[in-house]
Amino acid sequence: MDGAAEIELPFNWTPRTYQGRLWNYLLRGGKRAIDIAHRRWGKDEVALHWTAVAAHDRVASYWHMLPQASQARKAIWDAINPHTGKRRIDEAFPLELRKRTREQDMFIEFKAGSTWQVLGSDNFNSLVGSPPAGIVMSEWALCNPAAWAYLKPILDENGGWAMFITTPRGKNHAYAMHKMALANPKWFAEVSNVLKTGRFSKAELEEQRAEYIAMYGEDQGNAMFEQELMCSFEAAILGAYYGLELAQAERDGRICSVPHDPSLPVFTAWDLGHSDDTSIWFFQVHWGEIRVIDHYRASGKDVQHYAEALLGRTIRVDERGEKGEPKKWHFDALIPEHAHRMAYRYGRHWGPHDARPKTLAGNGRSIVQQLNDFGIKMAIVPQLGLQDGIMAARATLKHCWFDEVRCEFGIESLKNYRRVWDSDKKMFDDKPEHDWTSHAADAFRYLSLIWRNPEAEKPVEKPRYLHDLTANEVFWPAQGTHQPEMERI
Repeated sequence: MDGAAEIELPFNWTPRTYQGRLWNYLLRGGKRAIDIAHRRWGKDEVALHWTAVAAHDRVASYWHMLPQASQARKAIWDAINPHTGKRRIDEAFPLELRKRTREQDMFIEFKAGSTWQVLGSDNFNSLVGSPPAGIVMSEWALCNPAAWAYLKPILDENGGWAMFITTPRGKNHAYAMHKMALANPKWFAEVSNVLKTGRFSKAELEEQRAEYIAMYGEDQGNAMFEQELMCSFEAAILGAYYGLELAQAERDGRICSVPHDPSLPVFTAWDLGHSDDTSIWFFQVHWGEIRVIDHYRASGKDVQHYAEALLGRTIRVDERGEKGEPKKWHFDALIPEHAHRMAYRYGRHWGPHDARPKTLAGNGRSIVQQLNDFGIKMAIVPQLGLQDGIMAARATLKHCWFDEVRCEFGIESLKNYRRVWDSDKKMFDDKPEHDWTSHAADAFRYLSLIWRNPEAEKPVEKPRYLHDLTANEVFWPAQGTHQPEMERI
């Protein structure tokens, strides 16, 4: 290395005994690992040192991802080891190994040719550059689960590895992944709580429990202790808005298979985004029972994409015709993943109050106007304060049945939608955390404001007598009906 002394990796570090199972799995060439480990287990420390080894074994790009890009600098890039006073990234990636370091981008290029960057799972689908050959999902239970769905095919194709490290946050996607990994011989999976590691003495544990209780109160404090140190999936998600209501729905069996009823109209409630998610709930109402049959989300898409998702087929717009004549649109190819929605007979579509002025690359035209081009008539939900809307959502959840398959992502979003924790005031703020859970939660809040609104009454058709009918309608009634190429909603 240009005459310099050799550096052995990992640099001045060896895994602790309880970290050995994960480390040895990776050394043996393991590609998929999830470790549910207690606070101060050293999860990121293991991940950083492993990445240093991997980056010098295979020239490629490597990512270390946190739930949000805004957290990455404090949690990883600028994090200091309190025992040495050095930055953790400097301990794992010695300066002698680096070609350049871009502080602003939290990016390191090594002399060996590999690169490493700290990123957020909240903007995974906007990242450009070389696809990664290794990723670390830190605090995976708080990350956007869609990030793995996006990255998995990349790593499957290039033979890359993925490490998921986290403490639990209820029975969410991290819990589901851990269950899957336990049954899959290609995965490494473990739950490493304080009783297994012996990381703290009994006196230290009691002191930690007392601190949590002082900060959060007895119930929340004990839940925090069980979650953070005992790695319990059963502990309540701290600050969750809808935890009790969804737990009750599960006990009541209201999260199950909820089929579409063709005799009832399907309503939708939207939260709109462009750079982040647009979220749509599909529901039917029968005698005060809200049947939430479907949920859809996407990011960075135009209005036509969402119209096609609702209608189940691609749309071709015919702009030719006489001046002043409306555009004509037609069904084209079937979209298999959306085909089931072709059976939906839609009632109203509801958007947030900012849908009128908001545009998605619409040349200055609002989303409402653009959707109208495809025959989708969107009404606007009434304005209501955030806290009042959350209370309305809580009341609404008591009437809801959710389809557990089609609404899986939306249900997880509602379970994990939570208040911001103010570390200075040592209390939860009144405002919600803005992350991957926000969009489905906002759309559900809008649903809660309008589900009781009745469908507009259709005018009663006047009776038609024999002298009102044409000969065709009398003798060949089937020919008197006409099915347009695409019904306007």
